[in-house]
Amino acid sequence: MEIRILIFGFLFGGILQYASLNKYNVISGLATLDNYTVAKAIAVALGVGAILLNIEIGLGMASFHIKPLVLGGILLGGLIFGSGMAILGYCPGTLAVSLGEGSIDAFVGIIGGLLGGFVFTILLPFIKGIIGPNLGAISLNSLMGTGLLFFILVFIIGGVFVYIAFWLNKKEGKRDYKWLYAGIALAVLNVVIFSNMVSNRPIGASTSFPYLADYLSGFMDNSYFQKIQKPGNWEAVFLGGAFLAGLFFSLLNGSFKFTLIHENWKKYKGISSFSRVVWAFVGGFILIFGARMAGGCTSGHILSGGMQLSISSLIFAVFTFLGLVVTGKLFYKKNKR
Repeated sequence: MEIRILIFGFLFGGILQYASLNKYNVISGLATLDNYTVAKAIAVALGVGAILLNIEIGLGMASFHIKPLVLGGILLGGLIFGSGMAILGYCPGTLAVSLGEGSIDAFVGIIGGLLGGFVFTILLPFIKGIIGPNLGAISLNSLMGTGLLFFILVFIIGGVFVYIAFWLNKKEGKRDYKWLYAGIALAVLNVVIFSNMVSNRPIGASTSFPYLADYLSGFMDNSYFQKIQKPGNWEAVFLGGAFLAGLFFSLLNGSFKFTLIHENWKKYKGISSFSRVVWAFVGGFILIFGARMAGGCTSGHILSGGMQLSISSLIFAVFTFLGLVVTGKLFYKKNKR
């Protein structure tokens, strides 16, 4: 079973790496609205994935796994997650791939994320009031039921997402379509993993951080660890596969390199290694803390949840983008030296 999860993670990492979706320069470029590669790939994955996944579920070959609309956690968690994503320049899933490529700041971000997950475990009993209320698992399907009108809307919404991706690409004026192929591949991979005959679950990444932090520290005698133990282990193995993909393909194409200061960081923040280490750690901490408040991240919430047309996931995506762009505007100011 774990070998299969590892393979899925390897494929996931390979897809991200193929279109440079894991790169610091690409993700931070989205925060400054200079690079739409990630947004285009996610939009395509949501559009294609929503159609394929809902057909798969309609045929009885998979099940919905809707994250509940826990209002405070979704709104605040989304803003915090987006802020951490802007500062760090990685998502929970892309951290593993970039670590495999030799990115030192990704390693620092992982350490910060582990601490963020551990602190969240400790604070959860005290912040449950902020995270709530829980309005339940709401999706287009739960609101409409499975019928002809539902599938018509799924195709329309899916088409709109794909249109947005091409609109953004036209705005950029780029002729590279790796984002398109990667988006389709991510959708197909998720549909396969969703299958009742394969894993009967969505992909995800951020649950592995509190799981590993609690496990490594021995802090396992708590209700949160018991809740996340199974998905956390699955995601840890999955990210292990993503790391191996980053390592394998970067060694194969000769791009492996230990890197701390990336071009975008140098452009806006200078060349101080100390500054990058501090902010990578802080960004990782914020990223995972926000993800756990919301109950998911880019892969588990926005991608997997969005494909299910989950209301909580779509709202999370909006607030993540707000947190990402606002933080990008405030944090990334051109270095005057």
